Amino acid sequence: MRAIQVSQYVKSPLDLTVTTLPTPSPSPDKYLIEIHSAGTNFFDLLQIQGKYQHQPPLPWIAGMEFAGTILATPTSVSNPRFKTGDRVFGATQGAYATHVLAPESSLLPVPDGWSFEDAAGLFVTAPTSYGGLVHRANVREGDWVLVHAAAGGVGLAAVQIAKAKGATVIATAGTERKRRIAREFGADYVVDYRDRSWSEQVKRLCAENRSGNGRAGVDIVYDPVGMIESSLKCVTWNARLLVIGFAAGKIEKVALNRVLLKNVSLVGLHWGQYANFEPETVGVVWRGIFELVAQGKFRGTAFKDESFVGLESVPRALRALGGRETWGKVVVKIVNDKASKL
Repeated sequence: MRAIQVSQYVKSPLDLTVTTLPTPSPSPDKYLIEIHSAGTNFFDLLQIQGKYQHQPPLPWIAGMEFAGTILATPTSVSNPRFKTGDRVFGATQGAYATHVLAPESSLLPVPDGWSFEDAAGLFVTAPTSYGGLVHRANVREGDWVLVHAAAGGVGLAAVQIAKAKGATVIATAGTERKRRIAREFGADYVVDYRDRSWSEQVKRLCAENRSGNGRAGVDIVYDPVGMIESSLKCVTWNARLLVIGFAAGKIEKVALNRVLLKNVSLVGLHWGQYANFEPETVGVVWRGIFELVAQGKFRGTAFKDESFVGLESVPRALRALGGRETWGKVVVKIVNDKASKL
C-alpha cells in the first residue's frame, strides 16, 4: 500500500512524503478497508509536528478520518456487522493511506446517496455539533443560536442541526465568502466577527427580530474558537454557552460575574471521551444524526473550492487547512469513488 508515514516530526506539512509499505493483512479483530477519501483535521497538523496531546510512537501513519470500502472482515468474528464491499466511514490512526485496519467500534455505514468525500468528514464534526447542541444545550424550536466560525467543519454541522431543531441561527465568519457559505447551509443572519461591534450587531438582530420581553440576545452560543467572554455580551437570561474548542489558540479566562448576572450556564463538550465515560450516548447521537440525514436536513460539508486528489495532495490540503482560508471539511480523494482494486 501507499501511505504518509511519519518517521520524524516535521515543521511544515509540505515536508511530508508518500512511501510504499506492506498492505495490512486481515486481522482477528479489525476490518481491512480500502480508503477512498480522508478528512483533514487541525490535530493532524499538531500531531505531525509532535505537538498533540496524543503522539503515537514513531514511525506512524498520519491521518485519522476516512471513508472507504470493506476488503476483509475480522477473521475471529463469526457475525460481523459489516461485510466485504460495504461502504463505511470512521476514524482510526493511519487514514492518510490507501488501506487501514479499523475496529468495528470506529466504523459506521456511509449514508445512502452520500459520496465517500462527504462521508470522510462526518465522523468528528457531526457528533460534536449534535452532542453539544442537542444533548448538552437542549436546543429546541424557537431558540436563537449563535454559531461562531460557522463556515468551519463543526460550524456548518452546528448551523444545520440548529435549523433542523427549529432554531434561528446567527452565524459569525471572518470573510464574505465564508459568510455566504454559512447562509447556503441555512444560517438566518451572518455577522463579521472581525468587526469590533459584532456583539452589538447580534443584540440588535435579536431585539429587532425576536419577540418577548428581555430577549435582546441569543439563547445558545456554540463556540469552537474561544469567544465565550465576548459572547456573554449578547446572550439573554438563562443562556447556554457551549465550550467546544479553542481554535484561536488561546484558552480564555471568563469574568464569572457575567455568568451570575445573566443566570447562564457554561457547558463543556469533549466528544472524544464519550466512548469512555458515556458510551450509551454515542449511539443515541448517531441515530439522531442519521435521522436528520434521512430527512434531508443534514448534508455533507466537504470543501469544494479546490480539489485535493491523491495522497501526494495531503500536504497541500493540510497547508490549506492551516491557512484558515478554507470552509467546511477539507477532504482528500485517495482513490475515485468507484471501487478500485488492491
